[in-house]
Amino acid sequence: MWLLRTGSDPDYFSPLEVAWSAHVTLGGSVNAAIDEHFDKLGFKNPVAPGTTRAGIIFTNPERWMKLLNVDVLGRQTLVPFTLFLPVPQEASAAGATAAQIAFLYPASELTDYRDLGALRAALERLPGATAQGEPLNVVLVGELEDIGAAMVRRNYHRDARAADMDQQVFGRRPDVVARKQAETRVPSTWLRLWRAPVTFEGRAVYVGQVARPVGGRFAPADATDLRAHADVDEARNHFVQDMMYSGGLDKLGFARGAAAGERSDGLRAVLFFATRPLSLADVEILEWVPLVKP
Repeated sequence: MWLLRTGSDPDYFSPLEVAWSAHVTLGGSVNAAIDEHFDKLGFKNPVAPGTTRAGIIFTNPERWMKLLNVDVLGRQTLVPFTLFLPVPQEASAAGATAAQIAFLYPASELTDYRDLGALRAALERLPGATAQGEPLNVVLVGELEDIGAAMVRRNYHRDARAADMDQQVFGRRPDVVARKQAETRVPSTWLRLWRAPVTFEGRAVYVGQVARPVGGRFAPADATDLRAHADVDEARNHFVQDMMYSGGLDKLGFARGAAAGERSDGLRAVLFFATRPLSLADVEILEWVPLVKP
C-alpha cells in the first residue's frame, strides 16, 4: 500500500524541506544530523503486506481543528478516510471539539427531504443573501467529512477572518470559512457556509457564498477590507469546476434563489458530495435550471 501525501495536503512539505528550515549557518555536520533526523521521522512508502508503518506527514498548519484526508492506494483499490483532529495547543485553549466544527440544529427543527424536486423547492426558499447583502450562491449537500475532503484535495483550508465574521445568515455568523490558497500565498477565493435547517436523505445541507475579494490574487495578503468582487458568478463557476476535479462530487444542479445583481444571474450551484473517489464522468447533472452564460 502507498500513502498518497498530496491527498492529505497538495502543498505538503518533504522532510528535507522541514530540516532546511532548522539549519544553522555554517552548520556542517550539525545540519547533516538535522537532515538525517527529519528524514527518519518522515513516513516511508510502501507498506509491505503484513507489516505496519508509522511516520510523520508535514502539512500546512490549521487553527482549532485539522481536517486530515488519508488516501491509501493498493493494487486496484483505494482506502480513503477523513479524520477531524484538534490542534493540541489551540484546541485545548478554546475547548474545541469535532462537534463544534459546524452548527447543529435540534432534530425537531430539521426538515428531511427524500425527493430531489421537493429539495430544489426548499433550497429556492432559503435566504438569497446575507443580512449584509452578500449573495448566497452555493448549496452543498453531504457529510462534512466528504465535503471537507473534496476541498482539501483542491487546496481549500479553513481560514476565517474578521470580515467573514461580520456576515450573518439565520441570525449567526458563518459556521465554516475556507479559502483557496493561491500560488502567491494570497487566499484568492473564499467560501462561507451556514448549516441550513434542511437535510436530504439524512445528509446535511449548507447554504453559502463563494466569492473573490476585489483585486483577487493581487489583493494584499493582509487586507482586512475584504469586499467581494462584483462578478460572483465567475467565482461560483470556478468553484464548481474545482469540485468536479476533487473526486468527491456526485451530483450538480443549479437552482434559483441567490440574490441577483448587475453581474449575477441569481442562480445558486447545488453540489452533492459522496465519499471519494469519483471521476468527472461520474458526476450526474441535474436538469433543474440550465446555466447559460454568453
